[in-house]
Amino acid sequence: MADVMTLEQRSCCMARIRCAHTKPELALRRALWRGGLRFRLTSKLPGKPDLIFTRARLAVFVDGCFWHGCPLHGIQPKSNQGYWGPKIERNRARDRQVMQQLADLGWLSLRFWEHEIKESLETVTASVTNSWRSRIALHERHES
Repeated sequence: MADVMTLEQRSCCMARIRCAHTKPELALRRALWRGGLRFRLTSKLPGKPDLIFTRARLAVFVDGCFWHGCPLHGIQPKSNQGYWGPKIERNRARDRQVMQQLADLGWLSLRFWEHEIKESLETVTASVTNSWRSRIALHERHES
C-alpha cells in the first residue's frame, strides 16, 4: 500500500516524534519523584538510559512500542517494509547489546514498554522502587 503522505510530509511527521521526555517517561519520572526517588537524566553510560540511579547502579529505559518492536503493540508499517523491519530489529539488537554492556559495568538495567507505564504506572513504579532498594542494600553490604 502506498503512503498517503508525500516524502516531505512523512519526513516532517517523523521528525516531530520525540526520542526523550515522552509522556510515558515523564509520567514515570513524576511518580518516582513523588515516591522519594532521586535520579539523573544524563550520563555517559552506554545506551543513554532515560533514568539513572547512580548510587544503586540502576539504569531505566522507557521503550516506545513502535521503535523497539513491542510484541503486543508494535505496528509494522505497510510502506517501505524493506527499511522498517530491519530498522526495528537493529534497535532491538542494540537494546540487548546495551543491557549486556551495562551488566558488564555492574549496572542493572530495567526496560519498560510505554504501554506498561500507561496501563500500570503503579506496578512499574513499584518494580523500579524495589530494584532500587535491593541494589542500595546490596551496595551497603559490600561497603561494610
